[in-house]
Amino acid sequence: MRKLIITGRAFYASALIVNGLQQFYFGTFRDVFFSVYQKYLPLLNILSYLFGLYLVITGVLIFIPGKGKKASLVLGGVFITLLLGTHITYELISEPNKLYHLGLWTTPLKELALAGGAFVTGYSFDASPAGKKGFLERLAPYGNLFFLYTITSFGISHIVYAPYLVGNVPGWMANPDFWVAFTGVTLAGGGIAIILGIRIRIIALLLALQIFLWVWLVHVPGTLANPLAANRGNLLASAFDALAFSGTALLIAMTMKKQQWVEDIENWGERNQSAS
Repeated sequence: MRKLIITGRAFYASALIVNGLQQFYFGTFRDVFFSVYQKYLPLLNILSYLFGLYLVITGVLIFIPGKGKKASLVLGGVFITLLLGTHITYELISEPNKLYHLGLWTTPLKELALAGGAFVTGYSFDASPAGKKGFLERLAPYGNLFFLYTITSFGISHIVYAPYLVGNVPGWMANPDFWVAFTGVTLAGGGIAIILGIRIRIIALLLALQIFLWVWLVHVPGTLANPLAANRGNLLASAFDALAFSGTALLIAMTMKKQQWVEDIENWGERNQSAS
């Protein structure tokens, strides 16, 4: 079990390091981290390099006992701040298309999932003594919901946009329409089940395995063909996003016995029952 937890952290940390190095290579923010508003930033290259350095350092700290928890929780706060401050504002104010199109939310949802992964990673470390928890540590037990909301939304997107996604299925796999639909149903169903606290460990393990298989069946072949082309090396970054998501699901399976919000409701009901 301990080795699986370390593996999940390593998957997530590796994605941070690769994304950080990409910031140095391209000299701009990856669109997952900062919306198109970045073109108005002064000293964009310098800010991109600094953020890349921050991601690399955070990725390394996750491997260091005593440092990984705080580094992960702070990163979760950073990702949420960037999501609210750049993506949400852009979608609500500047987005020229209708907001109900799920495809418009792909990059913001990825940042939400990475934020959730950061909180899940922080939660996987030993808890602080009672009474010494800061805001981010108190938020950590609910951070998985950020990740699971993205997974559920991506599952729905696979169903809604199925005709546009069949090309991503490896050519040697028969009936690509089935595999796209299967992916959509399992992602959405798995995400909802874990959100509701249903069979968390087994479903999260299956989700981690499914995403890990995508890394090798879908992402790696495309990445090896052209690792740094197409939208700032998005193929390479997406491969490591998938690895981070697999690691996040693995950590959920290994560290979360019960959904915190479900437990909160149960405790609230018990308190009300005893009071009456």
